[in-house]
Amino acid sequence: MGVSERSIRRILKEDLGLTPYKRRKVHGLSMQQRRARLERSNALLQRYDFGDVERIVFSDEKLFVVEEHLNAQNDRVYAASFEAIPERVRTVQRFQKPGSAMVWGAVSNRGKFPLVFVESGVKINAAYYKEKILEGCLKVEAQRVFGQGQWTSFQQDSAPAHKAKVVQDWCRAQIPDFISSSEWPSSSPDLNPLDYSIWGILEARVNAVQHRSVDSLKKRLRAEWRKLSLKTIRTWIASWRRRLRAVVNKRGGRFE
Repeated sequence: MGVSERSIRRILKEDLGLTPYKRRKVHGLSMQQRRARLERSNALLQRYDFGDVERIVFSDEKLFVVEEHLNAQNDRVYAASFEAIPERVRTVQRFQKPGSAMVWGAVSNRGKFPLVFVESGVKINAAYYKEKILEGCLKVEAQRVFGQGQWTSFQQDSAPAHKAKVVQDWCRAQIPDFISSSEWPSSSPDLNPLDYSIWGILEARVNAVQHRSVDSLKKRLRAEWRKLSLKTIRTWIASWRRRLRAVVNKRGGRFE
């Protein structure tokens, strides 16, 4: 076109009022997954009104590592020169096999459940999930959080341990109501408050610095988990029905 790149950028910004945005990576969805997300989101909207959502326990697992979190696109350090920045500030260390901790967490409108740390080297299969998490934490803490009041439902995703028959049977027998693996929209981190808000905030706080050990990581996780206010958690949970409607409006597609 015979126009310099600098002129093109100026025209885009000043004359046309355009702003550059970065492309984002998202989980891909097949047509079958889109249909399932649409049908199940619609069903959940019909099943749970605003009052019912207050009695749902949302849960999820996440792997945390000891390494410092780095946003390569947005983290910046201002200095006269790169060499003027101290080594510990200008670099973020990465290791081949960093220490890590697998964590199970759950929240409801009534309160948080204690974090459950999976023992090192242990794979979360159906037996472990049922004994250590459902029986060892969920059932006991639900009685503490809800008292004599009924907790309507328990949400979990479609991880293999979650949808195992022994786990689904336990949920039917022990929980007043629960969202089964066949009812929860799969491939939907945008519908779980822990995925779309809580884990990300917790990771940013916990991994603001590198931890020297897994024990240090766990200690910080517990501390930051305690700091999460119930008011903030309620705000995240309150957006759940709006997100379900967004999925319906997008015919099962992504809305973020």
